[in-house]
Amino acid sequence: MRLVWKSLDKMRCLRKRSTIPFLGFLITFLLFLNLYIEDGYVLEGDKRQLRETSVHPSSSERYVHTFRDLSNFSGTINVTYRYLAGTPLNRKKFLTIGLSSVKRKRGNYLLETIKSIFDQSSYEELKEIVVVVHLADFDLAWCENLVQEISRKFAHHIIAGRLLVIQAPEEYYPSLDGLKRNYNDPDDRVRFRSKQNVDYAFLLNFCTNLSHFYMMLEDDVRCSRNFLTVLKKVITSREGSYWVMLEFSKLGYIGKLYHSKDLPRLAHFLLMFYQEMPCDWLLIHFRGLLAQRDVIRFKPSLFQHMGYYSSYKGAENKLKDDDFEEDSIDIPDNPPASLYTNINVFENYDATKAYSSVDEYFWGKPPSTGDFFVVVFNKSTKISKIKIATGSDDRQNDILHHGALEVGERLVGTKKGKQCSSYITLGEFKNGNIEVLDVDHKIAFDIECVRIVVTANQKEWLIIRSISLWTTQPPSQ
Repeated sequence: MRLVWKSLDKMRCLRKRSTIPFLGFLITFLLFLNLYIEDGYVLEGDKRQLRETSVHPSSSERYVHTFRDLSNFSGTINVTYRYLAGTPLNRKKFLTIGLSSVKRKRGNYLLETIKSIFDQSSYEELKEIVVVVHLADFDLAWCENLVQEISRKFAHHIIAGRLLVIQAPEEYYPSLDGLKRNYNDPDDRVRFRSKQNVDYAFLLNFCTNLSHFYMMLEDDVRCSRNFLTVLKKVITSREGSYWVMLEFSKLGYIGKLYHSKDLPRLAHFLLMFYQEMPCDWLLIHFRGLLAQRDVIRFKPSLFQHMGYYSSYKGAENKLKDDDFEEDSIDIPDNPPASLYTNINVFENYDATKAYSSVDEYFWGKPPSTGDFFVVVFNKSTKISKIKIATGSDDRQNDILHHGALEVGERLVGTKKGKQCSSYITLGEFKNGNIEVLDVDHKIAFDIECVRIVVTANQKEWLIIRSISLWTTQPPSQ
């Protein structure tokens, strides 16, 4: 009997020992499965997954985040898009404009937006633009009807390769059910904004190799005339400086400019956090993570929101950008330069901010007679127009009450920085402002310095809001 009990004990121990590895394997498998499901990148439901795997062998190519994907944010996401109209050209263009659109309960502005993009561009500008429309609604009948309308109204742009209409099939989308209810949003709102993040991610992913730069727009905007020319000027003015996102509107996802090389990372980022928060908030986090701390926004705005009804439930949305200008082609060139001043600077309102096209300014403590503020060009140049504004809307008395504008040549080094050894006066400030036209006709030499000189003591502080310069040709070599 004792032998029987010993045998039974050995069998129980054997079963325990053999069960432990099995349980370990099972737990590990379930953890990995849970990670995939929690991130939302595994397609929902065994039923659909097994059925589509057996029927469509290519379904293994649909987007599932593997560890290799997670470690390669510079790579594109493996999605097979439907081409609804047009095909990409082989030649890379300067700018891709991306629009994502879904069916609205009230109103549809997509056709007007596309028309505005093309109408506000010159023939030469159109050569450098490609517009990509992502029809992100799962109602295929609606998509088909809209594609027919787009093809009828913009056939020549489609033929020329300037307009593409695409769709990422529904099966590539992560789960849109059981999402996190952050910020106490209702379920349908969470679903709407989460899907919108994925819509944009797939659009960005598609546009990665089409151009050097990418502009994000919404599907209900109006464009400023010759906006591409303005964008090129701004991009040129930022050469040598680091940026991730430049903003040409203060609203939503409108007018956000990126380097195309950053699109794969941004697409992955939106997918990874698609259910966490709205897209415009994620864009801010992305910019910060790539070490652009501050907003770089340009005025006047180049794009205006024109829709009255939101794509979410048709709710009213009458937001307008009050910095928008229909004709903003006449923006300054502001060639590369260094800036120097002996005026006592307040906090971080340094001299460079007066020369920027971003919404910022120089602010100094009360200046004295003889104080100066000088712009020294990297290369001598011909200037056609100079316009300088001081003070601000909320500090209207912080203007330059008495001052002169000068231009100079023959650059020399001094203890206070570089200066020109010879200057000619162009005019006096009036009410804190000055504008001089036809400078190149009045000055015989190529200009190396532009200087503001204070001609009388003042008790008020000084804001130099903007220094704007227009050139007649690129800086001389």
